[in-house]
Amino acid sequence: MKKWTLPLVAVFMLSACQSAYYGTMEKFGVEKRDILVDRVDDARDSQTDAQEEFRSALERLDEMLNIDGGKLEEQYNALSGDYEDSKDAAQKVRSRIDEVDEVANDLFDEWSEELSEYSNDTMRRESERQLRETERRYAELLRVMERAADKMQPVLDKMQDNVLYLKHNLNAKAIDAIRGEFSNLQNDISVLIKDMEAAVTESNRFIEAMQDSQSD
Repeated sequence: MKKWTLPLVAVFMLSACQSAYYGTMEKFGVEKRDILVDRVDDARDSQTDAQEEFRSALERLDEMLNIDGGKLEEQYNALSGDYEDSKDAAQKVRSRIDEVDEVANDLFDEWSEELSEYSNDTMRRESERQLRETERRYAELLRVMERAADKMQPVLDKMQDNVLYLKHNLNAKAIDAIRGEFSNLQNDISVLIKDMEAAVTESNRFIEAMQDSQSD
């Protein structure tokens, strides 16, 4: 079997599963636009959760840098847990964005193809206008979500460096070394949280616009 055959089969199987999923949802009166709104809602919630995880890790590190002696190991274990929670939250954000993009592209492809089925030119032009406007709003939403998501990994890398350094040097000297880098990490997380807040705002705006268009 040629090396490209297996990936191609996987694509076909995934496409068939997705089509079956859409078909099942449509039988219950749930269209692709409804699924898109639900997935944007899920992506927004995942970004809100990620904000809290990153903020919690930063606060934990700040506490650790201001204690002396005995509680270092206890605080380190808590910080390590916060890092793992932040990493999981970041992965969930990425997964949710991918799920949003998948259904958005399927919706726009279907909508574009169905334009040719109109016999009324006025209705077709209005539907096409609505499609382009929805694509424009979605492109802005995706840009803002991905901008925030792209900043998660560099922050995670710095957090991992701190956790690893403390793991191997759990003493006051290690705390002093990390204290010197803390302001940079603090700034990076602040920027990340700000971008995530912008993504949440844009998600709310997109959801509202989609719901308004359905009620018109």
